[in-house]
Amino acid sequence: MFKKMLSKNFSINGDYKVLLFVKQGLYADTYRVKGNDGKLYFLKLFNYSKLHKSAFDDNKNILEIELVKSIQHSKLITYKDSGEIIIENKKYAFLVLDFIAGETLSEKIIRERYTSLYDIKSLVIGILEGVKYLHQQANPIIHNEITLQNVMLDLAKANPEPKIIDFGYAREFHQSSKVFNREGLNPNFLASECFHNIYSPQSDLFSVGIILYQLIYISLPWIIDGSKFKGQQSELEDKIINERTKKINFPDVSDDIIDFNEEIIKIIKRALHTDTEVRFSSADEFIKALRGEIIVDDIDTVQIQKSDKDTINKKAKFSSVAKGKGFSAIAGMEELKNQLQVEVIDALRNSEEYEKYGVTIPNGMLLYGPPGCGKTFFAKHFAEEVGFNFMLIKPSSLKSRFVNATQENIAKMFEEAEENAPTIIFIDEINELAPNRDSDAHEMSKSAVNEMLAQMDRTGEKGIFIIGATNYPHMIDPAILRAGRLDKKIYLSPPDFAARKAMFEMCLKSRPIDFGMDYEKLATLTDNFVAADIELLVNDAARNALRSKGRITMEVIENVIKNAQPSVSIAELHKYERLRKKMDGLNTSTNNSTNERPIIGFKK
Repeated sequence: MFKKMLSKNFSINGDYKVLLFVKQGLYADTYRVKGNDGKLYFLKLFNYSKLHKSAFDDNKNILEIELVKSIQHSKLITYKDSGEIIIENKKYAFLVLDFIAGETLSEKIIRERYTSLYDIKSLVIGILEGVKYLHQQANPIIHNEITLQNVMLDLAKANPEPKIIDFGYAREFHQSSKVFNREGLNPNFLASECFHNIYSPQSDLFSVGIILYQLIYISLPWIIDGSKFKGQQSELEDKIINERTKKINFPDVSDDIIDFNEEIIKIIKRALHTDTEVRFSSADEFIKALRGEIIVDDIDTVQIQKSDKDTINKKAKFSSVAKGKGFSAIAGMEELKNQLQVEVIDALRNSEEYEKYGVTIPNGMLLYGPPGCGKTFFAKHFAEEVGFNFMLIKPSSLKSRFVNATQENIAKMFEEAEENAPTIIFIDEINELAPNRDSDAHEMSKSAVNEMLAQMDRTGEKGIFIIGATNYPHMIDPAILRAGRLDKKIYLSPPDFAARKAMFEMCLKSRPIDFGMDYEKLATLTDNFVAADIELLVNDAARNALRSKGRITMEVIENVIKNAQPSVSIAELHKYERLRKKMDGLNTSTNNSTNERPIIGFKK
């Protein structure tokens, strides 16, 4: 890479004046410039010495410039000018493009997610229209780098319009790919055949399929941490290909995405199929599927048949890398987030520093409280904040009716967590997996508790952090909650006024709301409503507004609230307050002192 070459007000051949540095790439800098006509443009400055030989066409011209010159479509970046310039006795090429007043799709979904499947489909169809144009040229153009970063939203339009940018890796279909340079490409967006230097229109469609999945699920269908394979490109690509032999995970997002339906899953499976013969044959076919003009069969992304014996003996796989917004996606809970930052996250991220001072890495924590207060939601975003592998465990995935099978599954879970360390294991409804052995629990359940206790010893030293969640902390075996195991016990109560206000703001900010939304009034009207209740209220209000083709107004939300009741009764809340006091008493019993620690979570 090279330092940015152009300072503010630098003149490009007297035609363009530099206003702002935008970004630096492997071989080019991008700037915002102003032309003599008074209009804004993007200017890309190419460093000849950094360009790979595959960046030039047969006439020794920069291929990107020549390709952009040849295209003209509303969903593609538009060519304005190009030329060469001498800077400090070195020759550079430049490409001037029409300015886009907007943001990249990556910046958009980091700021706020799309909550309507209709909007997501419209956006992806717009991208595919640009791809269709490229593929239908006399010499079809393969973009090769369609990612969230390379789609800009033109906000100057009445409805934000997607535009595909950056043709640095684009090629004409007939061109040889033997010397194609993949350095700098995001391998998670590349079709598997690209790793063997095979590029086709179906490769671009695969990349669009990745974008479609990300817009819905805010993650990648397969995730490989490329930072672990620096300088080992072939090993990274082999790892990605192997990862894609696994079926794609499709979490339930029906509460997050308005008008979500299962047909979109079939479309994604088709777009991301590893076999190009099964994948969509053209951008036009992809578009028709999204518009519902053709029916897409439900096809598994990988057609692999296994015997029953293979299924039984196959080692369970639970983990995936947690990617997302982290704590920024959680409204309220500031006290809890700050405490975990200091006591847990910093310790996990800077284990060597903590060890130097003789401070041990924590083993785990228990999240407990009424149903719907966000225990699972908090654990997921905690894992995102830390950025470790994340294992979401339901007791049903470990428990078995066969003797010793549950213990074996527990052992395999911890073995996998250690192999992929650092790992966060989140066990939902942990009371089902580790019931109190003094109760009427079955002997097989007691054996499972013994296995859990054995596996949980010194997990922090192995890079494993355990989070248990339960609505019934008093039903968990006390040994699970002792020091060295789930020794941090955190009560998640229903949100207070400030948190409810923040939740309404967060849930509504990306939706078509009316002016004059009174979040304080909404918070006042929802006393004793838990986090899940508030999310449901907003979703119901959004559906009502969608049916009337109008905006979400205060009146719409208030009507929904009037017809709703908190899912947790006052009597239940009092019961959980008593449980909290009991749990706090257990925390301080060895100190023989009054518990003066502030309540964690939301205060009432």
